[in-house]
Amino acid sequence: MVTHPSLHGLDLCWSSLHGLLSELSDEQWSTQSLCPDWDIAGVVMHLISVEEMLLDRQPLEFAERLPFEEIAGFTEAMSSLSGAQLTEKFASVTAARSTQLSKMSEDDFATPVMTPVGPGTYGRFMNVRVFDFWVHEQDIRTPLGLPGHEGGPAAERSIDEIRMSMPYIAGKRVGVPDGSSLRVHLTGPVAGDITVRVAGRAGLVDDLDETSASITVDSTTFALLACGRVNPQSRIDSGHITWSGDQELGERAARNLRFTM
Repeated sequence: MVTHPSLHGLDLCWSSLHGLLSELSDEQWSTQSLCPDWDIAGVVMHLISVEEMLLDRQPLEFAERLPFEEIAGFTEAMSSLSGAQLTEKFASVTAARSTQLSKMSEDDFATPVMTPVGPGTYGRFMNVRVFDFWVHEQDIRTPLGLPGHEGGPAAERSIDEIRMSMPYIAGKRVGVPDGSSLRVHLTGPVAGDITVRVAGRAGLVDDLDETSASITVDSTTFALLACGRVNPQSRIDSGHITWSGDQELGERAARNLRFTM
């Protein structure tokens, strides 16, 4: 039995979300989330459904595919539950998953499986689950005006998930020209720089003294933009994201960070 890094991130997300859900009023449960198809209750049912799909199954069962078609049935079974009942269901399912994951071996987490981002390992899949839970928590918190859990290990893990996709974002979405570079300066709560240089193809670099353009943004806004949750113009107008250097490239980057939804 080992402690995979994803377990701590999942426990943090589950604890933070449970605390948040426990405080919501009936009216808040029906508030539109940042996901166009779901209100707050819909987001929570989605999160629970994926964990129910994973519950009591060995990693090898996901070697070829993920049975996402099962999610609709799990969600339908919860459709009549109240907010309080969904909170209780969330707590019981995540507790069962926590017990299951805590008993897994190093070999279990190293098992090759299909993940939502392509072939990987079960451990990689669980890191993606940290990202999913953290982003969906922000999907709930942002429209309710209840900021929280913007920093710490789960947030850092989630921002790192986006960092790994920055070569794609810079090369394909932003269109950084060959020979040029782009820096994302994160002001916090997860602070740091993400730098991409295009030399034939886009790639992450540790740092450059100067980049062609640089965007400055807080880590939560960066995540919401990268996940397509908010309108870039609204965040530009509010000053949450700014740019320097090559003005055309900086603005293009600020408007085209989205890589998933």
